[in-house]
Amino acid sequence: MNSSKRSIVQRTFIAYFKHKLILCYFTIFIGYILISISVKMGWLAASWYTEVGRAHEAPNWINYFGTDILGRSVLAKVLHGTEVAMSVGLTVALFSTIIGVVCGILAGYFGGIVDGCIVWCYTVLAAIPTMMLLMVIPFMLGKGLKSMYIALIVAEWTEMCRLVRGEVMRHKNREYIQAASAIGANTCRKLFIHILPNILPLIIVQFSLIFQNSIKYEVILSYLGVGVQHKPSWGIMISDAKTELLRGVWWEFCFTTIFMFVLLLAFNMLTDALRDALDPKLEE
Repeated sequence: MNSSKRSIVQRTFIAYFKHKLILCYFTIFIGYILISISVKMGWLAASWYTEVGRAHEAPNWINYFGTDILGRSVLAKVLHGTEVAMSVGLTVALFSTIIGVVCGILAGYFGGIVDGCIVWCYTVLAAIPTMMLLMVIPFMLGKGLKSMYIALIVAEWTEMCRLVRGEVMRHKNREYIQAASAIGANTCRKLFIHILPNILPLIIVQFSLIFQNSIKYEVILSYLGVGVQHKPSWGIMISDAKTELLRGVWWEFCFTTIFMFVLLLAFNMLTDALRDALDPKLEE
């Protein structure tokens, strides 16, 4: 089949299953999703707070990832940290993308006062150092997961909006948009049927960056004590492990960072493959 006649879904599946390595990353990411759902529903690691062995017990055939200072399973805590990371990454990336894309399209296409207001909003937010913004909002709204969601969304939508606005301004006067206007296409059709698919590769790449940044910032905020409260998080585990490393207790820090590294690597490779599948310039 000619590549120009392939649908978006066909090109995506070809990109994912053409290379075994991409298929491996896809399987890994699905595994993270299944772990997160199982933990959220209470099917997996529900009793993470229960003592299962001696304090600082090294990895063995009973406790595969060892135990922490209170004798709790490090594996169960890592799985709960996975659920938190996936929840934060996907939720923040989704809402930031929706807000950024809608605002960017409106600003780039209509211009004038709409463009001025939106540009002023994201310029003001972008002028505030990200970590300062992420620290202030949880202190104003209270520490916890919900305030962290709000802080990350406020911080992350601005770059998406700026990039989408620039692309829309570049596309709105092109011949295919003029042709759509000539045949009577309304504004919504021109924006979401004609322009949006052409800027989709950019949106996918930025979505990937927001997902990764959100997880990293969640780990940092939890490490500093203003993020996740009263439940395991990769940031809290790293914070707990920093002093234990001096005593040779390496497993909590090691397994936490491995889980985070593999998740970010797999998602980054998947979004690169999806971007390549949707970008017409890269078609064979």
